[in-house]
Amino acid sequence: MDAEAAKFIGAGLACFGMIGAAIGVGNIFGSFLEGSLRNPSAAKGQFSNLIFGFAVTEALGIFSLLIAILLLFVV
Repeated sequence: MDAEAAKFIGAGLACFGMIGAAIGVGNIFGSFLEGSLRNPSAAKGQFSNLIFGFAVTEALGIFSLLIAILLLFVV
């Protein structure tokens, strides 16, 4: 196998982290909506947890994109 092909395969595998981040964001917002529809009075108190969970999950997706770009253009 050529080294260039290995770089592309590694970058593609690193992009699986973005799939996990997308699933995580969907689960976070889905759980928040489910909980807020069950108990609307508690939704305002959980909004900060929603934003924090979204930020951390999205940061992991951006980190996996960074690793993929580093594999393609730096290594």
